[in-house]
Amino acid sequence: MKTVKVFLPLIFAFLVSIQCSAQTLPSSFKKQGYISLFNGKDLAGWKIPEGDNGHWKVVDGVIDYDALSEAIGNKSLYTKQQFSNYTLHIEWRFKKHSGLYPMPTILPNGDYARDTAGKTLYFMLPNSDAGILMRGKDQVQVWCWAVGSGEIWGTRLNKDLPAEERAKAVPKFHADNPVGQWNAFDITLKGDRVTVYLNNILVIEEALMVNLPEKGPIGLQHHGGMNKETGKMDGSSSLTQYRNIWIKELN
Repeated sequence: MKTVKVFLPLIFAFLVSIQCSAQTLPSSFKKQGYISLFNGKDLAGWKIPEGDNGHWKVVDGVIDYDALSEAIGNKSLYTKQQFSNYTLHIEWRFKKHSGLYPMPTILPNGDYARDTAGKTLYFMLPNSDAGILMRGKDQVQVWCWAVGSGEIWGTRLNKDLPAEERAKAVPKFHADNPVGQWNAFDITLKGDRVTVYLNNILVIEEALMVNLPEKGPIGLQHHGGMNKETGKMDGSSSLTQYRNIWIKELN
């Protein structure tokens, strides 16, 4: 029992260090040449969708979204500044998931799992959906799907691409923390290739992003909203929060 008592404080300290590791100190980013895209106080530097009516907001020092923007058309939140090649650090979490919904299973080659008749298989699983929009266009996926966040939707589903390119768009690992806990993306975009670390784990390596413009804003994607027929949130609803958003431009 003495051995257990000695090691308990060490175990606790280790767990605390893991919990805190996602929220890197601002000074470390500044030393590496990053600039902050979010001041922790308001949405200065961000383009709020016209007619949003306060659904994109800052709460307790983080960007908070409830998936209920009243804007007409594109409801996503974008930086006013545009970028080309960069490394982006952004921390995010789902406040909660939208409920249990029939969800497909993504295979390592990018296809969906199917039964012997060729029909896509669905399983009742938690769902919520968002994304980090690269140059305002294609997304690095944020979601509750079993394959894990980081997936490149536009590439994985593009059947005109070679099989190896579609497979690169599928995360190598499920590295997401449980819903309610913070996650950290470190995303490098150079040309049309993207590499993604999720919670310090390499999940996407040199994946292709198709039809990207040469320059564009960083976007936080809207999904879902209230289903008027059921009075409940759609399964894809972006019940999300973001903090510690830092960018370093590359040549």
